[in-house]
This record gives sequence, structure tokens and C-alpha cells, in this order.
Amino acid sequence: MSHLLWKTLVLSPVVLGVTVLVSAKAMAAAEVASSSEDTKPIAANASIFIQTEQPKVNQQLVAQKTDENKVLEEVNRYSNEGKNQNSLSQVTSVSQFSDVQPTDWAFQALQSLVERYGCIAGYPNSTYRGNRALTRYEFAAGLNACLDRVNELIATATADLVTKQDLATLQRLQEEFSAELATLRGRVDSVEARTAELEANQFSTTTKLVGEAIFVVTDIFGNNSGDANNTVFQDRVRLDLQTSFTGKDILHTRLAAGNALAFTQVGDNGAGIDTAEGTQTFQIGSTTNNSVIIDWLAYYVPIGPAQAYFAGTGGIHSDYVATNNPYFEDFDGGNGALSTFASESPIYRIGGGAGAALTLPFGGGSSFFKPSLTVGYLASNANNPGANQGLLEGNYAALGQLNFSVGDRFSIGATYVHGYHGAGGGNLFDLGGGLGSTNRVVGTGQANTLTTLNGSSSNSYGISAAFRPSDKLSVSGFVSYHDVTGFGAGDDYEAWSYGLGVALPDFGKKGNVLGIFAGAEPYAFNRGGAFAGTGNDIPYHFEGFYKYRLSDNISITPGVIWLTSPGQNSNNDDAIIGTLRTTFTF
Repeated sequence: MSHLLWKTLVLSPVVLGVTVLVSAKAMAAAEVASSSEDTKPIAANASIFIQTEQPKVNQQLVAQKTDENKVLEEVNRYSNEGKNQNSLSQVTSVSQFSDVQPTDWAFQALQSLVERYGCIAGYPNSTYRGNRALTRYEFAAGLNACLDRVNELIATATADLVTKQDLATLQRLQEEFSAELATLRGRVDSVEARTAELEANQFSTTTKLVGEAIFVVTDIFGNNSGDANNTVFQDRVRLDLQTSFTGKDILHTRLAAGNALAFTQVGDNGAGIDTAEGTQTFQIGSTTNNSVIIDWLAYYVPIGPAQAYFAGTGGIHSDYVATNNPYFEDFDGGNGALSTFASESPIYRIGGGAGAALTLPFGGGSSFFKPSLTVGYLASNANNPGANQGLLEGNYAALGQLNFSVGDRFSIGATYVHGYHGAGGGNLFDLGGGLGSTNRVVGTGQANTLTTLNGSSSNSYGISAAFRPSDKLSVSGFVSYHDVTGFGAGDDYEAWSYGLGVALPDFGKKGNVLGIFAGAEPYAFNRGGAFAGTGNDIPYHFEGFYKYRLSDNISITPGVIWLTSPGQNSNNDDAIIGTLRTTFTF
């Protein structure tokens, strides 16, 4: 046997000993990390400008933990740690580590590996970080350093490489940790197998699926309206494919299905009231028969300091602009207020469809005072190539809003929306229903109905604000004025709306929300034609709800909506809507 081979065999226990020490340390730290991870609370979502307890809108929905998920979490953690790992730098003395003390149980072993063999490296900030789990990248770096040292000693033919005492110590360590090494080897093999399976069967490296399912039991009470409606069980499901190409952008491709319908309110004359009052959020975008459609296709991307928004279909103003109504507006319809009126100012319900928007910060952009300007354009019939249709000649709504945020306690927005509504009828608050659409989502018929004979233009002005004096209290409200000018005689009218809400987050339990909202849904006085004599009373809206969080993925929200003078007529009986909403997120 050659002299070089003999030295290689002599040094092999050194490498094995290093492996044992590092592996045992990794096992101990991994067990501690695993025990603490199971009890770590899941972070809550935040709303625009004022930080709230949950989504967010753009929140990450965390699946319930199972044994399978724990393995996936380990894979994800190792992957992230490996990508962000600091480069290692060589040290020559254990005293160079600021976080290693002589009283540490592995001090002598570490001192020998550092000072006698030069096999252990530290981080650039002179730390060893012996109290954390070892990643495969770090293990590979340490093993490689030892192998380099072995090759160096063999090449220089250094005498007395190891002593008999060293070999005896390494042998005892190998025997003592044989069980742990076998366990670790099995765990690593299992993780590698599962990782390979994930890589082979993954849906996409850039796309994740976020889902929401809403189950609702609801009914309306009141003399005529109560008799005309029955208790119903309704549902709505949304599956959102969120794709990112750069890590900063996001493409939303959302599939939706539902069967929810709004209640028909009946007046004192026994006829149906022409109104959208009391419409609930989960009834928006319903396909009525649970057929599946792509109801939203939109892309968010930063352009320098600005945030750009592009909608292919289903775009609405609240997708890209701050509504300043935290806890009531949740941007999905399953966790905030019950009604469309309480969730956001009606000014954001004018128009929708396809278009673009841009939010640009200005004025220094300090972390405390954050002003910005948002402009957007959405066309209701952008896909229609017919006469007086399309992206630029059809129905549209152009929005401009100045936003001001002071810290995370106060925000305010001043909004202007200009809309064009072509001849053929439709509604003012239609979320982009377009020409001749019967779609209306908030307010009375007097405030919504546009002339069928001539086109109309609308100029709407609004102010929304939110104030959070403490983490347990939020106050928000809005006022909007709408001036509709028709191109024919008697087509002009004005509409008003206002509301105020008080929310108590974490009421009774972290993640719960108690909300109370009151105001007047959009109404218009003294309209002629078909609305002559229909009533000039203000239709007040009162709402209370309590979202109770059963788990990270399930919440139950009982609530009540009380409508006075529905259809702007005090002769009509008040209507009371009772709802029990259950929301599943995944």
C-alpha cells in the first residue's frame, strides 16, 4: 500500500468525525426549530394605507398544517435559506466567534476542528450560529473545507497528522451518534424523495392558487317583502391563479361560479320596488347557476416608483385605488361588511371592465406622510367592435384620486369620476355592466336608471377617510355627489350618498371583527317620467355584523341589514335582511 493511500485512510476518521459533530448539532437545532414552528402564529392581513388584521387584499392564505405540509415547509425553508446564505469566511481561532463561549458543550470539539485542523468556517460577522438548524448548503461548505484540508496535508506530507487520542475520540463519537446518524440519513432521503416528486409534478414554478368559498343562509323580513321571499342557501366560489414573473409583479386569472340572487323588495302597492338597496357582496358577479367563468383578468406591475394596473376583463376601480374603508372593505366579499354599500363608497361602483390605471407617489415620499395620485380608465364594452363601442367610444369611467396617508393611523382620499353612458339605457352604479345592462349593485332606481333614448355623462365627486386611534378601533366614512347630464330633455338628475362605520378589530378574539355601519344609499329627488311621485324620502341603511374566526381558514359572520323607506318611499315597509355567512379560504 502506498504512503499516500495510507495517509488518506488515516485522515478519513477526521472527516467522519466532522460529519458526526455537525450532523448532531443540526439534529438538535432542527428539533428545537420544529417544536417552536408549530405554535408560531400566522400573520394577519393588512388593508391599503391603514394596517388591519387580515388581506389582502393581497394576503397569503396558509393551508392547515398536516404531516405532508410539514415536509413541504422543511423543503421550502431549506430552499430559502440556501438562496439567501451568506458566504463563509475562514477563521483560525475559536475566540474569533462572538457567539461561542467556553461553557458551550461543544466548545472543545469546535476548538479542535478550528485551531488544529482548520475545518470550520464562520460567517462574515464573526458568528458561528450554533443554535440554529444546519442547511445542506452549510454542511456541504464545512465538509468541503475539511476535504480541502485533507488534500493539503496529504500533498505536503505533514507528519503526525493525527494522534491516537484523536482517533479514539472520533471512534467513540461515531459509535455514540450512530443511531442519530441513521435517523438523519433517513430524513434527508425522505425529503429528497418528496422534493423530487414535487419538482416532477408541480403545476407551475411561478403560479400559486388562492381560493375562497362562501356559503350563506339569508332571508328578508317585512310585511310585503317577507311574504314575497323565502329563506335561501346561496354560494359563491372564486379560484384565483396568481402568477409572478419577476417577483414584484402579479397576474390574476380568476375563475368564479355562484348561484346568489338579491331579494326582491315589494312596496305598499304590492308591486316590486325598483331598487338595489340591500344587495350583498357575495351576490356580486354571481353566474346564478354555478356555471364557471373567468370574471377577472388583471396584471399589477411596478414601473419605477409607480404601480401600474392593467385589466383585461372584470376590472373595477377598487382594484387599484385606496377605498379608505378598512375592515368593511375586504376586496373579496367574504370577510368584510355584508352589503355592497357598507364595503366601499358608491363612487367606486361607477363603470368597470377593461382598461388601465397608475398610482404615482409624490411629495418626498417619507415613511410617515405618503401622498400619491391615482388615475384610471375602464371601458365597459371594450371587446365590442360595433359602432359607438370599443375601448374609446363605448361606455367608460375615468377616475382621478388624490391620496394622503399619515403614518398608519389616518388616510383620506378625494375622488373624481367622469363617466359616459351611451344611448340605450343602463345604470349609473353598474360595475361595468355596460350599455343596456340591468346590472345595478347599490342604491335606488331613481339614482341608478339612465335614459334609454339618449346618452348621458356623469360627473361624480367623493371624499373617503379612515382614522384608527388605536389597534382596537377604526372609524371610516365617505360622502359622494353625482351629477348626471342627459343629452335629451328632462334627462338630468343629481344623486347623493354618505355613510359612517365603526369597526372593532380583534373583538373577543384575535382575527374577529365587530362592525357597525349607517348611512344613505345613493338616492335622487324629484325625478320625472317613470319616477314621478315615487317618493322623495331618504333611504337609510343600518348594518351590523360580527366576523368570528373559527380557524386560520374558516370564519362565520352573522349580520343584520335594516333598510328604511326602501325605494325612497316611507310608505313602503322597512326591510330587515338577516344573514349567516361562512367563508372558507385556501
